[in-house]
Amino acid sequence: MNSLPDNQVCRRERTLLAAVLLSAWAPLATGVAVITSRSTTQLADFVRRTVELIALFISWRVFRYLARGRELDAHTRARVERVAGLSVAAALGCSAVVMSALALSRGLSYRPGGNVYPGLAIAGMGLVTNLWFWRRYVGLAREQYSSVIEAQCHLYRAKALVDLCVITALAAVALAPSHGATGYVDLLGSLAVAAYLLWSALRAARTAMAAGDSVPGPARARARPVDEYAEV
Repeated sequence: MNSLPDNQVCRRERTLLAAVLLSAWAPLATGVAVITSRSTTQLADFVRRTVELIALFISWRVFRYLARGRELDAHTRARVERVAGLSVAAALGCSAVVMSALALSRGLSYRPGGNVYPGLAIAGMGLVTNLWFWRRYVGLAREQYSSVIEAQCHLYRAKALVDLCVITALAAVALAPSHGATGYVDLLGSLAVAAYLLWSALRAARTAMAAGDSVPGPARARARPVDEYAEV
C-alpha cells in the first residue's frame, strides 16, 4: 500500500477531529430534549449518540497514534486496530441490548404527550451534518483506501439512516400524539435504533477480527510497517 502524502494525512486527521468536536454537543443537547419528552425513541437516540461519540473518539485516537508511529510493525498496527474495534463493538452491543429491553418495557405503557420538537430539531441538524460527513469520507476514501476512513463512511451512512428513522418517529408523536398507532411508531423507532446498534456492533467486530488476519502469522515478525499513514 502506498504511503499517503502528509497533506492528505493531515486532512483526514482534521476531518476525524472535526467529527468528534461536532458530535460532542449531541449527547448533551439530546439529553436536554429527553427531559422534555416521554419518547422512548428520544431516549434511545441519546444513548446512540453517546456511544457514537465514544466510537468517533477512539477512531480519531487510533488514526493519530498510527499516523505518528511509522516505526510500528504491521502486527502491532493490526493489534491496535483490533483492540479499538472490539472495544467499540462491545459498547455498541451492550447499548443494543439495553435499548431493546427499554423499548419493549416502555412501549407497552405508552403515554401521549411531551414536547418532542427539540428532539426533531436536533435530529434534523444531525441528518444534515451526517450527510455532509458521509460525502466527505467517501471523497477521502476514493483518494486512497484507509481502513479507518472506510469505517467512517459506513458509520456516517448508518447515522444518517437512523436520523431519518428518529425524525419519522418523533414527527408521528408531534402530529398525532393521541392516535392509537403513534405508540407503535415510537416503539418501532426505538427498536430500529437498537437494530442499528446491533448491526454496527457485528460489523465492527467482524472488521476488527479481519484486521488481525490481514498479516499472515509466519510473516508478522518480519512484515514491514503498513505505510497507510505518514508522519505529519
